[in-house]
Amino acid sequence: MARHEEAASRGLLIHAAQVLGAVLTFEHPADVVLSRHFRENREIGHRDRGFIAEAVYGIVRRLRWLRRLVGDDARPRALLLAWLARGEGWPMRHFEGLASATERDWITEIKARELDEGSLGERADMPDWLAERLLATQDEAALLELAHSLNRPAPLDLRVNVLKSDRDKVLDAFKVNGIEAVPCPYSPQGIRLAGKPALQKHPLFLDGSFEVQDEGSQLLGFLVQPKRGELVVDFCAGAGGKTLQLGALMRSTGRLYAFDVSEKRLAKLKPRFARAGLSNVHPVLIAHERDAKVKRLAGKADRVLVDAPCSGLGTLRRNPDLKWRQTPESVAEMVAKQGAILDSAARLVKPGGRLVYATCSLLAEENDAIVDAFLAAHPEFRQVSAAEVLGKQGIALDTGERLRLSPRVHDTDGFFAAVLERVNDAA
Repeated sequence: MARHEEAASRGLLIHAAQVLGAVLTFEHPADVVLSRHFRENREIGHRDRGFIAEAVYGIVRRLRWLRRLVGDDARPRALLLAWLARGEGWPMRHFEGLASATERDWITEIKARELDEGSLGERADMPDWLAERLLATQDEAALLELAHSLNRPAPLDLRVNVLKSDRDKVLDAFKVNGIEAVPCPYSPQGIRLAGKPALQKHPLFLDGSFEVQDEGSQLLGFLVQPKRGELVVDFCAGAGGKTLQLGALMRSTGRLYAFDVSEKRLAKLKPRFARAGLSNVHPVLIAHERDAKVKRLAGKADRVLVDAPCSGLGTLRRNPDLKWRQTPESVAEMVAKQGAILDSAARLVKPGGRLVYATCSLLAEENDAIVDAFLAAHPEFRQVSAAEVLGKQGIALDTGERLRLSPRVHDTDGFFAAVLERVNDAA
């Protein structure tokens, strides 16, 4: 995002430093802080919003490196100027009129400053505890490659709604509109855009022909592989992206239950279901994983998806603040919750039915450890190869028995999934 001095202004840098200061408290998600600031300052134009958001996300991604450059106690404005100078490579002439003479002298010094190699966490731009956990499952070189890929912005992926259109039709329409797009490499319903065009008012978005959904997330729907007329449960529906996909794969037949503990999230889903042309979705507010509404479906579900609440550390390309907001303690709380949710969701699966456990985490304790413990406690379930399930649907992606997606290898968010099948009723 090379930005010329005439395109920036003192006021713009003040706004960017204000937002950055609020984000760096890590009390709220970065996207929430940005949205609130833009709502409260509607005079900031689209292009300037882009500048502020990209600068803030860039700084949060490379925070350890920047703080080594300018000091741990550096104010938001200093971090911003250092980022523009070193991260974005602005030449000194771009700071004329934007920074004081004293600041420009300091920027010149920052541009020339050299750093030693630093610790593994510093080189990976992540907290030491996270680098150590990830190092347990890979060597240092692979970890640094992964960290580098997590520090790049994610591409914009769309999922075509097969109830309304097909991929070729949407790609043709984009071509006519001058929107650069290509098919995703793995998901047969996925489209990847070259840039970040505003699509909220595009006719094909308004009529429900596509949704924004990361390709990795789309692959989870193919692991569930729901059929027409089945009873399917999305146990942690959240924002509902996967619910929409499951409903479309079912061709809006059967019954699809969307469980969630947030009334607000479920309310937001209803207009999305209508736009997508789905009439088989039943949103259900639950208090917790053992709610009586859950127990009513015991042994009745053909398919259950548990996209478990997790640390979200596989989504750092989109949510870089998560690496600073999560802690070993918050991960431990997630792990306890994940085991309880999977255990409860399993009760809904009928003999011969399928249970898919998924997270957008890279940590073994949220992924393999949860599935291993579940299988040890539930002899009535067996594991099915995720690669085989995808292969039978024409998706050539061999990550082994369990799905492991990585931004480094697959250019998707870091997803994990295991496919489990109930073989009998024996406890």
